[in-house]
Amino acid sequence: MDASNYRHVPLAVVFPRSADDVEATLRVCRAHGVGITARGAGTSIGGQALGEGVVLDYSRYLNRILEIDPVNRTARVQPGVVLDALRAAAGEHGLTFGPDPSTHSRCTLGGMIGNDACGSHSVAWGRTADNVVSLDVLTGDGTRLTVGPSLPEGDLRDRLRKLVDDNLAVVRTGFPALPRRVSGYALDALLPENGFDVTRALVGTEGTCVLLTEATVRLVPSPAARVLVVAGYADDVAAADAVPHVLPLRPLTIEGMGADLIDTLQVRGRRTPALDRLPEGGGWLFIEIGGDDAEAALADAEEVAATLRAGTGAATVVASDPADMRGLWSIRESAAGIATRMADGSEAWPGWEDAAVPPEHLGSYLRGFRALLDKHGLRGVPYGHFGEGCVHVRIDFPLTTDEGRTRFRSFMEDAADLVVAHGGSLSGEHGDGQARAELLPRMYGPELLRLFEAFKAIWDPDDVLNPGNLVRPRALDADLRFDGPLRELPLTLRYPHDGGSLATAARRCVGVGKCVDTSSGVMCPSYMATGREEHSTRGRAHLLFELMRGETITDGWRSEEVRDALDLCLACKGCLSDCPVNVDMASYKAEFLHQHYARRVRPPSHYSLGFLPLWARLASLLPRVANGVLGSRLAPLVKRLGGITPERSLPEFARVSLRRTLRHRPKPAGERQRVVLWPDTFTNYLSPEVGTAAVRVLEYAGFDVVLPKGPVCCGLTWISTGQLGIARRLLRRTLTVLEPEIAAGTPIVGLEPSCLAVLRHDIHDLLDAPKLNAMTLAGFLESHAADVEFPAVAGTAITQQHCHQHAVFGNAAEERLLAKVGVGNRTLDSGCCGLAGNFGVERGHHEVSVAAANRVLVPEVNAADDDTLVLADGFSCRTQIGELTERQALHLAQVLDRAITESSR
Repeated sequence: MDASNYRHVPLAVVFPRSADDVEATLRVCRAHGVGITARGAGTSIGGQALGEGVVLDYSRYLNRILEIDPVNRTARVQPGVVLDALRAAAGEHGLTFGPDPSTHSRCTLGGMIGNDACGSHSVAWGRTADNVVSLDVLTGDGTRLTVGPSLPEGDLRDRLRKLVDDNLAVVRTGFPALPRRVSGYALDALLPENGFDVTRALVGTEGTCVLLTEATVRLVPSPAARVLVVAGYADDVAAADAVPHVLPLRPLTIEGMGADLIDTLQVRGRRTPALDRLPEGGGWLFIEIGGDDAEAALADAEEVAATLRAGTGAATVVASDPADMRGLWSIRESAAGIATRMADGSEAWPGWEDAAVPPEHLGSYLRGFRALLDKHGLRGVPYGHFGEGCVHVRIDFPLTTDEGRTRFRSFMEDAADLVVAHGGSLSGEHGDGQARAELLPRMYGPELLRLFEAFKAIWDPDDVLNPGNLVRPRALDADLRFDGPLRELPLTLRYPHDGGSLATAARRCVGVGKCVDTSSGVMCPSYMATGREEHSTRGRAHLLFELMRGETITDGWRSEEVRDALDLCLACKGCLSDCPVNVDMASYKAEFLHQHYARRVRPPSHYSLGFLPLWARLASLLPRVANGVLGSRLAPLVKRLGGITPERSLPEFARVSLRRTLRHRPKPAGERQRVVLWPDTFTNYLSPEVGTAAVRVLEYAGFDVVLPKGPVCCGLTWISTGQLGIARRLLRRTLTVLEPEIAAGTPIVGLEPSCLAVLRHDIHDLLDAPKLNAMTLAGFLESHAADVEFPAVAGTAITQQHCHQHAVFGNAAEERLLAKVGVGNRTLDSGCCGLAGNFGVERGHHEVSVAAANRVLVPEVNAADDDTLVLADGFSCRTQIGELTERQALHLAQVLDRAITESSR
């Protein structure tokens, strides 16, 4: 699968390391009459990266930037190069690659060339076809050649010339004139008046004519300064009507959206402060202006804003501060993911994803499009590249029923007629693929379609390259990923947001591939370490969906393929927040492990680390004896029997637990508001100093701190090892212990983010539990003690945010509290620390665990000044930092406690 609605199971996947490997693969496929499909990041929305033959995946190895030529402003790249990598390399010379689709963090240059990708800045810098100098390719018959501004003399050149020369009238009149015409083959590039540009004609052929092995692309100067103008209108149609007024002002980009996208953002819990910066209205244009310096860019932007206010009645906001601009742009950039679900959480799908019309017709097209949605009883949230008339939309097609698929086809046919009536293109960015190629006869006449077939035959006479796309296409309503029954397998988790279905939960993944970004964010640490699809959130979700289908994975919960793919999942929960559709792979992994090992012997680590709270409680009875054994010559044996990697140190249990420490602590005088401190296993038995620091901080703030009266446990270690029955029993018992506090509304403060995340999130997957008033220390102090002034903390800090905190409740309160006490803090963009609870301690995981830490965290800690505080609220994070660097990280409670102690001296 890719990011489309379609599913094709390939015979094989090949990861070529060289052009010779590509040629050898083609030779074998030709010999056996098997189709070959080129694939980049697999983010294609039309289905053109899927095939039932051999899939050629360029992304793993053919991903080098071969040369940056700043003088001639070109770059030589292999097809698997990720766009952001090229932009970073070019940026060192003040250059960039103009086309910038929203998938820029993972899309590859090969895929962009195949689809003729565009992005938001095509208003200024054009499509990919406008930015390619030459291509090194293999034709379908195995011929290797370089296609540049001119094609070598020979049969291929002669046949292409004859194709056009014999049909000049058809080629000159058959193509609509608009900036985003991506559908079909660009035969008009071969016209004499267009310079017989074979390179341009090949861009956008979706791998149906040639296989790419190398490309030389054009780079453009990156503006030294940029300013964003946001213009507000009554609705998105009115915003579209204003586009012709903006185009003469030479913007870098003109993006558009309506209030329904903003509503979806807010309902889906993605509200950001930037929404408050939007000017009044129900539809908006985002207009970026560039300049040689900040002053010039701002002056031009102010002029644009004034022109729009006077000429179109717009309300405007001008943003020149980089953080302000990032916040506003994040609204637009979130659309590609947010729009995959409607505001009510129901599914929305591609298909009619990116049609384009001449910009002057955009308002009229949008009016007709919304009427068409109403006619078919469908909903969608349009947004897109309004400056070039391109509209993105995902629609709630009911693709799981026969009636729904009939409605899907009917709508697609009517929508094609609508866009053609407005002089437009079925695709304005993502290409045709299986989704739209069947509709090409509605856009082009039969003579042009005949020429398309002839053009492909010149390059690929045996139809071995990506068959079924563009020419002789598959039906748009065939091969849908939803076709066929799903298995009824036993489940333990509740899946409250997916109708109790793991299949529906796994189907959340729509393939946009944000999890295969290796540059930033929390998701997905195992993919960042290995670069393998099966170790990405997307790959695992697809495997789980295949498990539920029962066709390619036939052994259900016993599947070793699924087990192996999930084995390197760190259960960081990064996907819960960072995935546009909130895939929760940590929970799916817990379900799979629970079912996979049902009535079977588990791996040793499930008993040693999964039962850690029990062993810790026993060790607390005789901590010196326990530590003596774990620190003795028996340690290697303990590790081996417990499934623990030999590279890790065994834990040292506290001599006195937090509970015992606080048992005889005198209560502060006076009436105080009561707060429950959650005594998680890690704080109680391994780092009670964090707990005592938190108690002192809370008492300083005027609270009466109590611990639960009976034993409590969130069950985290049993959840992460898939022992869900035990976890459920523990949580039920915990709720019973907490019942008086819950009834009284007593706040619960948690110090270990992963345990707090269970109380805030996972508990509802396991039980129909009440919402607990549980929060972080900083969150509690902000909401219940905002007037308390803590002593100032001098200096700077770097913070490793726990991934479960990032996913479930964020660290904004921590950042505000640190700023309040005077700490210059920087939260690292380091993702998961890599230890991830039991993961980095288990045998077989050490390499990935360390790789995750070495990506950003370890270098940042090592580079920090000695007087810079290193903060990490997670026990795993502090442990990883302590083992891989020479620094000791502190919990926020310890920082505040130190300040209180020092101020009282």
